[in-house]
Amino acid sequence: MLNIHNLSVSFGGTFLFEEVTFRLGAGDRVGLVGKNGAGKSTMLKILAGDFAPDSGVISQEKEIRMGFLRQDIDFEQGRTVLEEAYEAFVDIKIVEKKLEEINHQLVTRTDYESEEYSKIIEDLGDYTHRFELLGGYNYVGDTEKILLGLGFKREVFNNQTETFSGGWRMRIELAKLLLQANDVLLLDEPTNHLDIESIIWLESFLRNYPGVVVIVSHDKMFLDNVTNRTIEISLGKAYDFNKPFSEYLELRHEIREKQLATQKNQAKKIEETEKLIEKFRAKASKASMAQSLIKKLDKVERIEVDEDDNSVMNISFPVSKVPGRVVVEAENVTKAYGNNVILKDISLLVERGSKIAFVGQNGQGKSTFIKAIVNEFEYDGMIKLGHNVQIGYFAQNQAEYLDGEITLLQTMEDAATDTNRSKVRDMLGSFLFRGDDVEKKVKVLSGGERNRLALCKLLLQPINVLVMDEPTNHLDIKSKNVLKAALQKYEGTLLLVSHDRDFLQGMSNLVYEFKDQKIKEYLGDINYFLEQRNLENMREVEKKDIAKKENAKESNKNSYEDQKRNKSLQNRLSKVESQIKQLENDIQKDDKALAANYDKHIEDASFFMAYNKKKKDLDQLLADWEVVQGEIDAL
Repeated sequence: MLNIHNLSVSFGGTFLFEEVTFRLGAGDRVGLVGKNGAGKSTMLKILAGDFAPDSGVISQEKEIRMGFLRQDIDFEQGRTVLEEAYEAFVDIKIVEKKLEEINHQLVTRTDYESEEYSKIIEDLGDYTHRFELLGGYNYVGDTEKILLGLGFKREVFNNQTETFSGGWRMRIELAKLLLQANDVLLLDEPTNHLDIESIIWLESFLRNYPGVVVIVSHDKMFLDNVTNRTIEISLGKAYDFNKPFSEYLELRHEIREKQLATQKNQAKKIEETEKLIEKFRAKASKASMAQSLIKKLDKVERIEVDEDDNSVMNISFPVSKVPGRVVVEAENVTKAYGNNVILKDISLLVERGSKIAFVGQNGQGKSTFIKAIVNEFEYDGMIKLGHNVQIGYFAQNQAEYLDGEITLLQTMEDAATDTNRSKVRDMLGSFLFRGDDVEKKVKVLSGGERNRLALCKLLLQPINVLVMDEPTNHLDIKSKNVLKAALQKYEGTLLLVSHDRDFLQGMSNLVYEFKDQKIKEYLGDINYFLEQRNLENMREVEKKDIAKKENAKESNKNSYEDQKRNKSLQNRLSKVESQIKQLENDIQKDDKALAANYDKHIEDASFFMAYNKKKKDLDQLLADWEVVQGEIDAL
């Protein structure tokens, strides 16, 4: 499908890639891995055609559709979630518009015997057939299925995209890519803005994806569950392993051990040769032999082994003083934004030493409840902190609270007390900010570096209860592991919001799921929670399967008739949807006209009669749509 041959890219005279070659075929789900700065994102951009290599060739089969999940997205203002998602179906929408025009002509024209009318009938058949081939009868249902899978609720489908956060917009962009039936999917950190359930759904979707998937991700479990191949970029070369991520790590360790042994042997031989050269140089009779050895040595291709970046953070969270037995007590906590109720009558008790994970879909109130605990806003109900409780709060967007115009050192010194001000340089060093790094301005730091600085700053205050909201955002796998180890050793109380399953494993002894304004308690770790949720889902599946089995024979008998009836209903549905769309557009124009010149139109009785009739017709069409859709669902 895609052939990458002798690809080379250089920046400032240094090769990022040099003569990289590999092939991608249907069914390949590739994890693209490597150290920070190795060139993973650059490789994705090259494959997508956003960036041209210095040399080399990327050859591909004809008419390959390629989708690239970019981190910088730009939506057109005024579109709803559904409208933006429908942008994935460019060809279908063109044919759909043409069918609307044809149907309009059929309704309005009366020259039934003319050649023009016969041509319209012929065009209707051609376009209907093309619409069917493109999947036109299924795209609305497919869109809803994907949006629901990615965590959107039906009630927000008609909300405009600009009302959503960047994370949710990224989900819409991901939905469009998944709907496009691309042959190649290029995904750069696709799980960054997804909750656990959405990640599980995405894993299932990608595992069954027939085309090529190339993923850059720091989520180890996600890579393990999705990929069947790993390509490592190291020292400008690409190393191809037909293994998922964890198996690749084991194999890579073995290969690296062999490389180091070979490199050691080569270095020994080179050293011996150099000694011989020095020895022969001293003798005139051996000078030609010395020259021969020098030429031979120059031709030797030196074995390079990519050094592991073993520099890791050195973190520990000391407990300031022992609090009372109960550290947080919440009763009937309710929070609403206008008519949107996020939390309703939430009650829970947090005891000293508890390690609690808060999980659930985005928008279910996890962060809201956390913010209520640290008293960031007003709410109904009661939250009481226990005796001697000292909370350390790490917000989801903690890095955004940092002043970009001051240096790292100044950031720490401003937050330090008299007792720990002298330690700030050592603390920055333990978070991998060494030497001149401390004089950098915060604004030049990457997302991961800002998170590290925010964690470092957190340690300047006395803490016995840690409240952390998505602390692993932008952290690489090694940094995550170090943070996880530090939190596991932490002897205080931990309240943790995260969607990273690998990070959550072994972190908690209690899980609270936030869903539909309520919380549900699971007396176990994240694995126990997932087991319970999967069992519930399986019961639902089994119920459906029983119903399917009972109706299997009957459905086989009537399958042909059902197909004919389904096609007829789909045509009816398409026609009704077309009429609904036209009426909605007309009503929208009338609304704009009223807004622009209300006084003029208020006196025009015919305008209002027509306006009200459109609304009445629309209500009837919507009712018709429900009936037809109900009949389709019943088949």
